[in-house]
Amino acid sequence: MAANGVNTVRTYTVPPAWLLELAAAHRLRVLVGIPWEQHVAFLDDRARARAIVATVRRSVRACAGHPAVLGYVVGNEIPPSIVRWHGRQRVERFIERLYRAAKAEDPRALVSYASFPSTEFLDLPFLDVVCFNVFLEQPDALTRYLARLHTLAGDRPLIVSELGLDSRRNGLRAQEASLGAQLQRAYEGGCAGCCVFAWADEWHRGGEEVTDWDFGVVGRDRTPKPALNALRGAFAHVPFAPRTDWPTVSVVVCTYNGSETIAACVEGVRALDYPDCELIVVDDGSTDGAGELAAAHGARVIRTENQGLSAARNTGTAAARGEVIAFCDDDCVPDPQWLRYLASTLRAGGDAGVGGPNVPPPDTLIADSVGHAPGGPMHVLVSDTEAEHIPGCNMAFWRATLEQVGGFDPRFRVAGDDVDLCWRIQDAGGTLGFSPAALVWHRARRSVTGYLRQQVGYGRAEALLERKWPERYNHRGHVSWSGTVYGGKVRRCFGRRQWRVYHGTGGSGLFQSVYGRGGGAAAFPLTPEWHLVLLGLAVAALAGVPFALPLLAACVVAVVAQAAAWTFAIVLPTPLPRQRRLGVRTLVLALCVLQPAARLWGRTRHGLTPWRRHGPRVLALPRRRRTSVWSEHWHPAERWVERLRDELDERAAQVVHGDDFDTWDLEVRVGPLASARVRVAVEEHGRGRQLVRLCAQPRCPAHAVAAGAALIALTTLAALRGATVAACLLGALSLWLLGGMALQAAAAVVLPGQAAARLEDA
Repeated sequence: MAANGVNTVRTYTVPPAWLLELAAAHRLRVLVGIPWEQHVAFLDDRARARAIVATVRRSVRACAGHPAVLGYVVGNEIPPSIVRWHGRQRVERFIERLYRAAKAEDPRALVSYASFPSTEFLDLPFLDVVCFNVFLEQPDALTRYLARLHTLAGDRPLIVSELGLDSRRNGLRAQEASLGAQLQRAYEGGCAGCCVFAWADEWHRGGEEVTDWDFGVVGRDRTPKPALNALRGAFAHVPFAPRTDWPTVSVVVCTYNGSETIAACVEGVRALDYPDCELIVVDDGSTDGAGELAAAHGARVIRTENQGLSAARNTGTAAARGEVIAFCDDDCVPDPQWLRYLASTLRAGGDAGVGGPNVPPPDTLIADSVGHAPGGPMHVLVSDTEAEHIPGCNMAFWRATLEQVGGFDPRFRVAGDDVDLCWRIQDAGGTLGFSPAALVWHRARRSVTGYLRQQVGYGRAEALLERKWPERYNHRGHVSWSGTVYGGKVRRCFGRRQWRVYHGTGGSGLFQSVYGRGGGAAAFPLTPEWHLVLLGLAVAALAGVPFALPLLAACVVAVVAQAAAWTFAIVLPTPLPRQRRLGVRTLVLALCVLQPAARLWGRTRHGLTPWRRHGPRVLALPRRRRTSVWSEHWHPAERWVERLRDELDERAAQVVHGDDFDTWDLEVRVGPLASARVRVAVEEHGRGRQLVRLCAQPRCPAHAVAAGAALIALTTLAALRGATVAACLLGALSLWLLGGMALQAAAAVVLPGQAAARLEDA
């Protein structure tokens, strides 16, 4: 095995000491499988379950600490009918019990469970690595399925713990070709390792020899089969086979007072395994010597006055010579294969840009806590291979793409530049790819104040983005992502019971996947606006409003409960001392409460408030309005809608397009309290003449109606209880809210008519 490039052997029984010694002598590692009776309903008998746990403990204890041991597989392919019989969550808890038992005996070893497509729905976030047995002969199908498995694995390494082909049924040459293709696709797809099933055709199950298939790369007499050549060739060129068509890449790193981390970043980029890349560091007016440090470590440095992150990235792009421009932050260290995975994905997928995950490395107590807190840079996936957003700390684009969209928008000085660029690329018809193996280690903030300042900056970026991209934000001022935010711990915690698993009849489905939505409104207490609710209730309680204090207490409890849910959803390394684990979770709990307040401060300081307004003020009745436009020149209905939108944009109103399932065409928003939905109909009158009819219908969003109803109810209650001051204050607030709703609705229904008049003149 060692002579043919193998470095790890997976066993399905606990190896004796002599085998471990022999493996160590040949520099082989062993992935130890622990067998137990998983083919029966093992949880129906408590004694049997306890015996299984004892077996795992005893097996790990026999191998613990041996240098040849790579890790342990505490279970292998529990049949889907057994999982369905016991229920998904019971099986998940039992596998976690086995994981904890193995860790108790050998804390520093890797521990996993080998699943397979028929039970892919098992949610096992505690595992150190994700192992999957996958037998897919078609390379394209394997590539697509591995992308899905990477999504399920998240930040953890993915190991294909079984792959291969039976030569008895398919022939020796087919086995050779299939095995080579499977290994190549698996490694190029970012898998951390592959276990070929099997070394020899000789195989036993339950003490009986298996004679009806031949999966080995050598025969029963140990004669090499052609598949051994494919194995040797694939293992000799991991992760990519030799090729000469790699594009030239320029890595641009922008720094502003990043002297603490820039040296490690530069060293990491210079150590990249890539045939043709250059490093450009743009020193954006640093005062701490960051540029000098980067130059001392061999980087080409361009010094500028402090103009902000977007301007610095544009400067680096202009100076770069590569076909591909990759961006990395000064507090990141890329994996040695980072550029190869980015470039490979760009070339294979036809995407305009590509990104990858960013993972915080182990660090100080505060940094570890910040790394698990909400609000960090995350990618947003539309599918397993396509992204809606890739974070600026790990992204790459074709130079032609950046030139086509005009580079980065200089108004985004600290954050938001990556979101804006991604949206502009997509609006121009481009797509964004995602490579789960293109990893950068992104160091988290090492102080609570640094983290809160970062969140304030993100809040400011949200306000700038909402001003530029109103159609991508909802009434509450939050982005309406079409994809799924990667790593959402609260969604997972509160959305589990909404999951539905496709099992197939009698549990016979080959690919049993999870379907359903996340927790939705359950996470609202961790949004910035919730802190405004708390502030309002606190003021109401001080003013003597009845029931304000109990409501305030309930809202505070909701915040703490959600923060606790997030805190207990994070997975911490098992070898971490108990005191350190308690410290991390306590600090994460506090950061979960503070983070929305910091975001709120950044948002409100730059205009993203619940009382914000867009467009002119109009005094009119907020009623449905109809108007029409006569035209002697024919245009398609879509063109009339676009012309109307352009006119509304000139009036500084926020306009949102309806989709193909809506009964309206445009929604005009002048504030968060009301809007108008515009419907367009075109009458054809011959000879190219048209009558375009428009109807603007006022609409108040549910949150505004609920707030108004709550204020009216509290005002009435205060008046009935004789709390005059509180009733007056609440009444004034109710009138302000209702008046704002009326004024915004009036402006929203009048503006389309004014815009239509301009269309007629044109």
